Amino acid sequence: MEKIKGYDYGQRTLPPSPVSLADLSLLKQTLLWSDSDTHYLNMAGTVLQDQVDAVLDVWYGYVGANPHLLHYFSKNEQPNMEYLTLVRARFGQWIIDLCQKEYDQEWLDYQFEIAKRHHSVKKNLTDGVDAAPIIHYRYMTAFIYPITVTIKPFLSAKGHSVLDVEAMYNAWFKAVTLTVILWTYPYIQDGAF
Repeated sequence: MEKIKGYDYGQRTLPPSPVSLADLSLLKQTLLWSDSDTHYLNMAGTVLQDQVDAVLDVWYGYVGANPHLLHYFSKNEQPNMEYLTLVRARFGQWIIDLCQKEYDQEWLDYQFEIAKRHHSVKKNLTDGVDAAPIIHYRYMTAFIYPITVTIKPFLSAKGHSVLDVEAMYNAWFKAVTLTVILWTYPYIQDGAF
């Protein structure tokens, strides 16, 4: 695998997530997560593996068509193309990780790292760019829907049954919701997460 700048998954230098594995288990329980979801999420990863660039084209087209979203990759409303490119590589890896990584302590720690990179705690530092200093909370949660609804055509592209596609789609939706919950940790007042 080609080295992706800023992809620090599994690095010992990452601080541990303040969200415990027990907390993660309760979040999954709340999302009605089952072993079947893990199975279908893995299946989704196999289905999406050679479609990652096409998925990112759709998502980047969406962001690019909405100036209020493109703002977060910009300075003085001028998009930073290098920044967009660097984030795209990590975003593509996130698709695969979301589907195929075990949701263990390493995974949890990296979600905390991603969380900080969206918040003013660490936004722009990984790539050394000068852009909007935070992605506002409202867009973190609102992005769950477009990242979910746009994946279904890609999950349908390999000839799986309607039931398998629906199961992959539901597992994807749960996984996206779970990660966004984790990514919002820095936005929540201490003791309120």
